[in-house]
Amino acid sequence: MSNENVKIISKEILSDNWYTLNKIKFEYKTNGGVIETQEREAYDRGNGATILLYNKANQTVILTRQFRLPTYINGNESGMLIETCAGLLDKDNPETAIKRETEEETGYKISEVKKVFEAYMSPGSVTEILYFFVAEYSKEMKVSDGGGHHEEQENIEVLELPFSNALEMIATGEIKDGKTIMLLQYAKINDLMG
Repeated sequence: MSNENVKIISKEILSDNWYTLNKIKFEYKTNGGVIETQEREAYDRGNGATILLYNKANQTVILTRQFRLPTYINGNESGMLIETCAGLLDKDNPETAIKRETEEETGYKISEVKKVFEAYMSPGSVTEILYFFVAEYSKEMKVSDGGGHHEEQENIEVLELPFSNALEMIATGEIKDGKTIMLLQYAKINDLMG
């Protein structure tokens, strides 16, 4: 952190239950040279990675479906969300983490992944940066049923969908997850399916 226009004054932990919610007081020098004192809350949950698995020959993608409480309390009637496989880095580098998460969640053991970009997903309140990957998969790579870790209370359904259907599901609202939309659109724009 080296922005000369920002000076952190104080940092207070508001919650350290699941992840860490901090209240930060800071001074910010505006473009006009005025120094403002501001307070913001920032949720620190660590950084993560996500991946779109695709099969060019079959024109399919692997997605997951699971219950997401925040979407449920904000109007998603079932609370279920269709997503690309994703997880926190847990002190691993992004490539190692996404290979681990892919096997745990989807049951596919992949050896080669391609990083396509990285993005802050909710920069107004969450510190997380998300690393985005793509990888080809085949039925020979399937080593388990996936579904996530039971002890982490993951209850993940693995979906293999035609790529064209997945794209249509964005328009119909069946897919509303930002990272998933970004990776499906990346695949379309970059003609991953050939």
